[in-house]
Order: sequence, then C-alpha cells, then structure tokens
Amino acid sequence: MPRAPSLPSRIHGCLLGGALGDALGSPVETMNAEYARNYFGPAGPAAFSPASEIRFTDETQLSLYSVDGLLEAVRWANDGVPADETACVWLAYLRWLRLQGVPVPDGAPAPPAQWLDQHPVMQRRGEPDQACLTGLASGDMGTRARPVNPQARGAGAVVRSAPFGLLPYVGAETVSKLSRDTAALTHGHPSAIHGAEAFSLIVHHLMHDGGSLAGAAATVLARLRAEHDAKQEVVRMLAAVVELAGGPPVAPEDLAPQFEGGTSAVDVLGIGLYAALSAEAADAETVGGHATDAEEAGTRFRYGVGTAIHHDGKCDAAGSIAGNLLGTRYGDHVLPAEWLEALQGREVIHTLADSLIDATFGP
Repeated sequence: MPRAPSLPSRIHGCLLGGALGDALGSPVETMNAEYARNYFGPAGPAAFSPASEIRFTDETQLSLYSVDGLLEAVRWANDGVPADETACVWLAYLRWLRLQGVPVPDGAPAPPAQWLDQHPVMQRRGEPDQACLTGLASGDMGTRARPVNPQARGAGAVVRSAPFGLLPYVGAETVSKLSRDTAALTHGHPSAIHGAEAFSLIVHHLMHDGGSLAGAAATVLARLRAEHDAKQEVVRMLAAVVELAGGPPVAPEDLAPQFEGGTSAVDVLGIGLYAALSAEAADAETVGGHATDAEEAGTRFRYGVGTAIHHDGKCDAAGSIAGNLLGTRYGDHVLPAEWLEALQGREVIHTLADSLIDATFGP
C-alpha cells in the first residue's frame, strides 16, 4: 500500500499540477483534436517532452491570486484580527486586473502592489474569460445575493477555486461558502457558482480524507444532491461523469461532445474531472508496468492531463482542473520532472505554496 502524501505535498501538487495542465493545454486550445495530435506527436500528450519553456495562462494567474488573497486573510487571523476572506480575495483579483491593463474604476479600492505582482509571469496578458474582466472592472464586489454578470456561466470562476479546498482546519461548509462567494465576484450564474463549489469540495476531500478521487467525487455528489434545486445542473454533470468513468474509456477527442462542447463552467469541470478519474481508474496495461508506486502515479498524472487537453474544448482550463485534482490526489513527487523543468514561473508557485503552508501549519 503506497504511503499517502503529506498535506504540504498535496498543496504543492495541486498548485503545480494545475499550472502544468494549463501550460500544456494552452497551445492547443484553438486547435481541433487532429491538429493537437500533430502538435504532441503520435504518442500523445502523456509522452510529450517540452522542447522549450511552457507558460501558464490567466487560469493559473487567478488561481495564484486566490492563494494570495487567502494568505492575507489567514495572516490577519493569525494576528487575532478578523478578516473578510472574500474581500481579501477580491482585492487580490483587483491587483491581477490592473496587470491585465484594465484600470480599477474610481470609487473602488486601489490595493497596493505586492511581491507577486512584480513577477513577469504574473504580468503576462492573455485572453481571460471576459466575465473575469468585466466583473472586476465594474468596481462592485459582487455577492451571491447581488452577483455581477448574473448570466456568466464560463469556466473562469471554477478554475481559480482549487485553493479554497486546500485550507487545513476548516470544514466543508466553510469551503462551500468561500468558493460560492468568490465565484460571485465575477460569475453570477448558478452553474458557475456551484461548479466552483463542487470543484473546491472535491479538492477539500482529497486533502483531508486521504482517499481516492472517485470516493471524493461520490461524496461531493451525495452532498450536493441532498441540497437545493439550484445545484441540479452540477449534480447531473457529476452523476454523468461518475457513471462515464465507471465504463469503457472515452477517447479524448470524443470528450467535448459528451459535455456539450466543453466551454461552460459545468462542462469544463466535467471534462477535467473525467480525465482525472479515468487516470486513477486506468488498468495496469494502460499506464504500463512500473517499478515503484510513484512511477505509476506519475504515469497516471501524465495520462489524466493528456486526456484533459486532447480535445476540442477549453484545453487549458480542463488541463488545469485535471492537474489540480491529480496533483492533490498523488502529491508533488509524481509530477513529471521534465515538465516541471520547462514550466516558467514554477518558483513563484513554490513560494506561494510554502507561504500557505507556513501560515496555516506554522513553521
């Protein structure tokens, strides 16, 4: 029986794994599956070795700003001063918005720059989910009662929500509230809000229960199924993914049609979760024979991320979700060394992960 990874290893694994999935998925996001096959070569993404640096996108940038906002709240709490966690995360997102070249409107807070803002990988501008930009640029701190962008159902709020599941010493109810509240800062549609909740809860269960990804997904499905009707779109997706993962493997290029094109919050979460579940459940022949448990888990990580980014949907977002989940499940020691070596900005992620560990576990 392999030893379960430590909580610090899971935190590093989650953040680095998500960045790897994002960085590998980004170049093929605008390609169809046939072009993606040519990009990665005949052996597919799982066997891919980057020839040059790979760069994460706004998906990871915002996830890291989620961590930074949480750190602010935790540090206040450690000093005995209550802090509004959602407000701290919102202020961190406003700093990201400024780096995207979008001015913070008059009347909104103008948070001072921090060390994270100075790093070139955080200053890179891409093509973020438009709801992230318009929601933050409104200058209003959206709430679940009064969300900004009430029709926004894209994946932008989901992919930045993994860090909320990493907090130790908090219960699932706190994780649910925090992920829902921060999603409403930019994405007001219930499917985006509850998609973010489902994702962070699965990460939370992986962190604290130490079981399988399949078990975590089943636990979250049961929890949300027992709650109110607004969550039923997410519940249907989770049920479909669990059933799909229990059957014959679905070819990566056939994933997007299974999830209505793979662009909405719920659909992207479904693809990323299915890819991670299929990697965990793959038989020995699929992942090959290995001398150690770590080598096998590393192959499962490659297989899952490769599945998530090898389709016609939002490859970077689905890859990020699969990487977050598998990195949390197996820990950072299974992440492919050559992928990590090629990942630009990995030192920023290590620093933030260590800061979160120090602030929550103590030195």
